[in-house]
Amino acid sequence: MNSSRAQAPSVVFDLDGTLVDSEPNAYESARLLLERYGVPDFTWEQNARFLGISNREALAVLRTEYGIGAGVDELAAGQDAIYLELARTSTEPFAEMRTFVEMLHARGVAMAVASGSSPAAIAAVLKGTGLDAYLTEYVSAEEVARGKPEPDVFLEAARRLGAAPADCVVVEDAAPGVAAARAAGMRCIAVPYVPATAGDPVFTAADLLFPGGQGEFSAQGAYAWLFPGSVPTPADGRPEAARRIS
Repeated sequence: MNSSRAQAPSVVFDLDGTLVDSEPNAYESARLLLERYGVPDFTWEQNARFLGISNREALAVLRTEYGIGAGVDELAAGQDAIYLELARTSTEPFAEMRTFVEMLHARGVAMAVASGSSPAAIAAVLKGTGLDAYLTEYVSAEEVARGKPEPDVFLEAARRLGAAPADCVVVEDAAPGVAAARAAGMRCIAVPYVPATAGDPVFTAADLLFPGGQGEFSAQGAYAWLFPGSVPTPADGRPEAARRIS
């Protein structure tokens, strides 16, 4: 491994489902929005297929499927308003992820957020959780030409951090995001939001995989993988729950 990469990576975090447990809010905002347009009983299972892609792309699909007359701009604005209200009051960061962010910040690692959510939603979640104290740079899929699984949002995050893509590590919970990281030429730590999907070839191609998702994610283990020898770890230098994919 290149020593400069081991000593000074930049880390780009996905937001929803990775840093914070916001997927319930995202689902509820979609459900309430669709209800307004005459679509009742939108289920969690129906929403789950959109994990990891931008809100606008999901709304474009839903608009077509349900024959909604409103345009994507109107739908996106409506969902954002609902989501922002929920996000300000009920979004919780994953405890180990917060610890990981704090450890990286203490070491002076450059970090950014790259998300399919709108800029306003990203800002609201970061502020509401206090993560804005550590993560001051963020990129929305609305600011680039293509959302995940295309690499645009991660490449823009690297540009804003002044880092080469090869010197960036992405932290992701969804297959489209892992695919986007690889397309960007970045290493990836995968923490599947739905652990049952960990066997997906996209996840198994990640550089560091926590198959059990957030329940197995270890801030210390991820940190030790980025900076070997910096943090005491069990046995072979990695937590038992993590699996390095060569």
